[in-house]
Amino acid sequence: MKILVVEDEPKTGEYLRKGLTESSFVVDVAVTGGDGLHQATEHDYDLIILDVMLPGMSGWDLLRQLRERKDTPVLFLTARDEVEDRVRGLELGGDDYLAKPFAFVELLARVRTLLRRGPVREADRIEIGDLEIDVIRHRVSRAGQRIDLTPREFALLHFLARRHGEVLSRTHIASQVWDMNFDSDTNVVDVAIRRLRAKMDDHFAPKLIHSVRGIGYVLEIRPS
Repeated sequence: MKILVVEDEPKTGEYLRKGLTESSFVVDVAVTGGDGLHQATEHDYDLIILDVMLPGMSGWDLLRQLRERKDTPVLFLTARDEVEDRVRGLELGGDDYLAKPFAFVELLARVRTLLRRGPVREADRIEIGDLEIDVIRHRVSRAGQRIDLTPREFALLHFLARRHGEVLSRTHIASQVWDMNFDSDTNVVDVAIRRLRAKMDDHFAPKLIHSVRGIGYVLEIRPS
């Protein structure tokens, strides 16, 4: 499979090229946003690994223009790790987000997951039962009732909803929403889930966020 790496830092670009090549991928590297967009639109890639801070054109702008023409899966790889940045990347059509510094083994696992999933684009609005998420306006409602969430709570709900029906480990949730390596002594994910449930699950039926013992959580509609 063929991967395009858009990365302006030479050492990181070479590190990715070497590691992915050794993992049996064909790898091209672009060092500017303009070159990255040209290669991404003129050639067919199975996946693009995209930095945000690029000379000439930002990763945001590159992805925005790319989505007008192609649905190639995109993994953001960047030092910009604020929740708002991750949400923005997903809103623009990114498929995953990994912050620097990173472990190559994790990057490789995410690459393989995205390649198995294929280029699936989400709509600007997500509807699961009576839950409605307006991704662009950051608005959430259940049964027509507006639910006010903090930016972190929205990022958590958005991540669960994008993967609805998929059991997500605490480790994966923590890495995506908080960009942290999960510590078994830290209950940040459980606390956040409890707060989110209190706002968008406790007073509604059916319940949508479910615990999976020993693993993590899943957002889905279960038969009553």
